[in-house]
Amino acid sequence: MAPIDRRQQVIHAAAQSFAMFGYKATTMDQVAKIANVGKGTIYTFFTNKEQLFDQILIEVIQEMKKIADREVRKESSFFENLFRVLDALLEFRRDHELLVKLSHELKDFGTLQAKAGLDKVEKVISDFLANELERARDGGEIRDCDPQVVAFMMIRLYTALTTDWSKYHEPLSKDEIKSYFRLFLMEGIAFDNKAS
Repeated sequence: MAPIDRRQQVIHAAAQSFAMFGYKATTMDQVAKIANVGKGTIYTFFTNKEQLFDQILIEVIQEMKKIADREVRKESSFFENLFRVLDALLEFRRDHELLVKLSHELKDFGTLQAKAGLDKVEKVISDFLANELERARDGGEIRDCDPQVVAFMMIRLYTALTTDWSKYHEPLSKDEIKSYFRLFLMEGIAFDNKAS
């Protein structure tokens, strides 16, 4: 029988606790109880709750990077890859129990650690998109632009079309979202006439 990895056991228990109770309501006592270890065991690996939370975020971010890398296909165009990666990452963010709980906690209580955690996750998505935009720009697939600004706008537009829109309207299908994305980001809404 393989020896028990106590550190991993603590991380797993903490991830469960943060996902169930949020950052604010999670205590080291709860983590110890879920992990079935003494509280002292946790402190042999982590000095405080913040450090434990940071470790869990690191693992979430690593998982997101793997998802993004998996979705990029060398033979596909920039925009085909973009839609695949955005779908996968934003679906992951929407469905991940910890990220959902942090979103609720931020909305309900304004917990700074919840905001900082969600900001780190969004930065991973934004940085990934900026790198892909830079590569597409340098490869002549898209116009010259600031990749950071465009990445920011892409995330905001995608979130607006997938989440914000459906609060007051019938949700858009993935194809409809892609067509609006194409309209706003690839084509623009102005007619291309020189008379203006």
